Amino acid sequence: MNWVPWTAHPEVWTMLVGLVLLAGYAARVVQPKAVAAGYPPITKGQRVWFALGFVGIWAASDWPVHDIAEDYLYSVHMLQHLLLSMLIPAAFVLATPRWLFELLIPEGSRTRRLFRAGSKPLVAGLIFNALTAFLHWSKVVQLSADSGPVHFGLHLAVFTAGLLMWMPVIGPVTEWRLSPLGQCIYLFMMSILPTVPGGWLVFAEDVVYRHYDTVDRLWGIDVLTDQQAAGAIMKLVGGFVLWVIILTIFTKWAVAETGADRAERQARHHQQILDLDASASDLTFEAVADVFEQSPAPSETGR
Repeated sequence: MNWVPWTAHPEVWTMLVGLVLLAGYAARVVQPKAVAAGYPPITKGQRVWFALGFVGIWAASDWPVHDIAEDYLYSVHMLQHLLLSMLIPAAFVLATPRWLFELLIPEGSRTRRLFRAGSKPLVAGLIFNALTAFLHWSKVVQLSADSGPVHFGLHLAVFTAGLLMWMPVIGPVTEWRLSPLGQCIYLFMMSILPTVPGGWLVFAEDVVYRHYDTVDRLWGIDVLTDQQAAGAIMKLVGGFVLWVIILTIFTKWAVAETGADRAERQARHHQQILDLDASASDLTFEAVADVFEQSPAPSETGR
């Protein structure tokens, strides 16, 4: 089998149209009021991130990726979940201005308190990784394939967990973010934990998910090769993305710290020069004469 037949997904199209309409309403109607209240307008970068998130969620949820992921190749299913749980949530978090976040999740509301509790580093990390492990349980995979509502609910859950996971690093509420060094440690831990189920899939000697053990093999990829590729995607691709982000954060932090130290040394050196100049300006002829007058003359008997 070389390709999958085209299948319409009107629920995906409806969701995407609704997303565009909501974004347009926020930009045209809500943004002027937010700017008048003192918030910055939507930046060009936020618009780009929204576009990337939109394209990503369309690609991951529509034909052909959705159809291949659900019925033919578990490796594509793993790539789909990597997009939905990590990359797409990051794009939408980066696209969200603070005024929109505060409009959707108002200060003092119960939703805000729950979201804050869930986005704390330890809690967010536990939710994200526990859900990842749960989704790799063979019975859950089969149930997701057999039930459309369960499938949609699980995708919504991994997307929400991804939003919570990114809040301590790139969230619109800067007070909730970790320090740069804390972000590096947090993301390092997030990159280590998925290696366990990933390694399990790579080294498994039998078929783990019977749902993907079908007669019609897409592109001739056998089920064990597909399973090993899924483990490699989870173990290497996800980890690579996180390590690139860690390296970026650490490099920016190190450069900023070096620049701050250099500026501090230059300011200290400049102050020392000013102090010397001030001391030199105080050294007048009258001051030297006063010192000589106050000093006794050497005694002849003291030799």
